[in-house]
Formats: sequence, structure tokens, C-alpha cells
Amino acid sequence: MEITPTRLLIHGASGRMGQALLRLAAEQPQQFQIAAAVMRKSPAQRVVEGVPYFAASELGGVPAFDVAIDFSLPEGFDPVLALCAQRGVALVSGTTGLAESQREALAQAATRIPVAWASNFSLGVAVLTELVERAAAALGGWDCDVVESHHVHKKDAPSGTALTLGEAAGSAGAAVHYASLRAGDIVGEHLVQFTGPGERIELIHRATNRDIFARGALHVAHRLAGRAPGQYRVRDLLD
Repeated sequence: MEITPTRLLIHGASGRMGQALLRLAAEQPQQFQIAAAVMRKSPAQRVVEGVPYFAASELGGVPAFDVAIDFSLPEGFDPVLALCAQRGVALVSGTTGLAESQREALAQAATRIPVAWASNFSLGVAVLTELVERAAAALGGWDCDVVESHHVHKKDAPSGTALTLGEAAGSAGAAVHYASLRAGDIVGEHLVQFTGPGERIELIHRATNRDIFARGALHVAHRLAGRAPGQYRVRDLLD
């Protein structure tokens, strides 16, 4: 049985995540086909290694695709969401800093198309989030601390991933405290600690290579294509 590759639109192609997505997808031609790559400015070359490039202002003219993967800026989010809704195709987005109105637009679009937004597309973090929620539900009354460490150039604190982990614990009743460290070139480490009388549980995820986030986004995109409309989490698409 011949498997048809998932056709991808990479939105935010000139960024670090966009470049990783293009590179990793190209290594899996049986699973992925890059339908188009979109960047903010006009591309220096229209076609690079068989991939057509478009400026953000030309987004409406991109060829047919099955899933858009968006790692851009908040100002670029609305057009790609609108395009996916118009064409009836899936959207995977890791764009951070979205306004409340943009989150509401995403939820509205999810009534028509499948969407997946996450602050972190690591499959390991998706599993960690589920473990944190289960631990918080089982350990009522224990202290809960989320400690995150990143490189010195990361400005936001706590990180989006730390907040997501804290939300998971909080949804199960935990009162969450945060701590942030900025040191060296740490890619990303997240510790969720539950402390009770005479004992402590630590749940930790350490990222040592940024490619894990692009691999996770590709994993999600492949499994999101063709799904029913709705808002999906990374953990919903692990299998």
C-alpha cells in the first residue's frame, strides 16, 4: 500500500524552528512533502532545493497543503489561521505571545478545522505534563514547585513550558510556585517537585538538542492531518 506524504506549509521558514522543520522534513520524503515555505520578507530565491518560497504578503497564493506548521510572530498568526480555516486544513502552531483575541480566534477556528497549539512540542514534555497532572491529583496538600533553567539569552520567565506544567498541576488542585534560572547555554530543563512530610517526588525533563521541538511538531502535524475539527494537545497525538 502506497503512503501519500503529508503536504506541509512551513510558516516562519526563516526562523530557527522553520529552518529545523525544513531540514528534518526533507530527511523523511516518504512521510512529508514541503508544499511551500513562507517567510516575512521577499525570498532571495524563489525555489530552494525544490521548495517554493513565498513572502508573508503572498500567503494567499501558496499551493495546496494538508497542514500548516506555524512558528512565526503574533502579527503573522492571524493570516495563517485564516488561510487554514478558508481552505479547511489543519494548523499546528508554536507561536507564542498571542493575545487573548487570537486565542479566541483559534478556538473558533477549531469548530471548523483541527488545530494544535503548544508552547513546547517536545514529546517528552507532553508525557511529563500528563504525569504532573496525575501526581498533583494524587498528592493533595503537598507543596508543588516548578523550577525551569534556560540559556542566558532567554528573556521570559517563567518559561511558557513552566507555565503549562504549572497549569497542569493547578488543574488538579495544586498551589504552584515557580523559580527560574538563566545560565550558560542550557537548552531547557524543567523540574516539577512535589514535597510532603518526609518525602519528595521530582519529575524532570532535560532538552539537550533543539531539534526535539521540530521533530515533535512534525509528529503532531502528521497525526493531525485529516482529523475531525477540534483543539488538540500534543499528548492527544502521541500514538
